[in-house]
Amino acid sequence: MSETDKNNDTLEIATLGAGCFWCIEAVFQGMKGVKKVISGYTGGDTLNPSYNEICTGTTGHAEVAQITYDPQEVSFSEVLEVFWQTHDPTTLNRQGNDVGTQYRSAVFYHNAEQQRISEEYKTKLDDSGAWPDPIVTEISPLEEFYPAEDHHQDYYKNNPQQPYCVFVVKPKVDKFRKVFGDKLKAG
Repeated sequence: MSETDKNNDTLEIATLGAGCFWCIEAVFQGMKGVKKVISGYTGGDTLNPSYNEICTGTTGHAEVAQITYDPQEVSFSEVLEVFWQTHDPTTLNRQGNDVGTQYRSAVFYHNAEQQRISEEYKTKLDDSGAWPDPIVTEISPLEEFYPAEDHHQDYYKNNPQQPYCVFVVKPKVDKFRKVFGDKLKAG
């Protein structure tokens, strides 16, 4: 077994929906301990959905980012902390001007431990009054994950001047950098 294979065996995956996957992807690509982020879809009924199908809001899928991270460098709780503070988890099926079930706030857990931590964290946040309205984040088991089309991957990195990136993605990335300076990748 190579050193790379040993390292990959220790990596974990989180699958999160927080509105448009371009925003989630861009935020987590800058987080220390995150090795890979893939934009995609989960939580619906259509097999192998396309972006155009997802946009209709009829497939039941959420736009998500699947985040591969090293638990030696960042914990699942820290991933959730960034997740909950870089979107509005109190708006049902909406993030800003993005409206529809595909933009819902969601944690699609991979195991019982992720489920437990997610539910405890959500309850703790709700009880703390961190937001004036109740948190509506869905916490569901991950079923099938479908990677989005290639042109959706690394979208912010490849299109930083695109208007959506300038006005929607960049403010979320800037907030992450400001609030979570200790969780930024070096360089």
